[in-house]
Amino acid sequence: MDEVPDSSDEVRGAALVPVALADLLLGIEVASSGGYRSGAYVCKATGRVYVVSSDFDSDEDVPPDIEDSDQYLALPSKRDLRLGRDLAIEFVAEHLPGDLDDAYDCFRRRGAYARFKSLLIRRSQLDAWHRFEEEATERALRDWCDEQGFELVGAAP
Repeated sequence: MDEVPDSSDEVRGAALVPVALADLLLGIEVASSGGYRSGAYVCKATGRVYVVSSDFDSDEDVPPDIEDSDQYLALPSKRDLRLGRDLAIEFVAEHLPGDLDDAYDCFRRRGAYARFKSLLIRRSQLDAWHRFEEEATERALRDWCDEQGFELVGAAP
């Protein structure tokens, strides 16, 4: 009996479109900023990342149909990738379990990341947090690229 390949087999057989990690990192920072008319898109055909933001002028030519065309895919935000509060709590649970209540308290009101950063500084864990966050971000972007048919290339800046 012949097996019929499923769609994932077809995707695996197709060449993946390369997209640069450094470009995706910039893109998700903009997509996460929440600024007016801010976002980032990747071209499905070329892997080129376009950043759109009213907060700064871009010297690149952004296609006029970028928000409406099926040729471009909006990049997720850090929140979409679960790289915000959840990741911070995960870090504390693994590295500072005695401070878990304090970490939850950090995120109960405005200025959460400043309080979280202060906690990390007091515990000499700021560098460890940055490494943890970078690794988690790269993993999340790699997974997102796999789901979307992109190949993540390059190293973080």
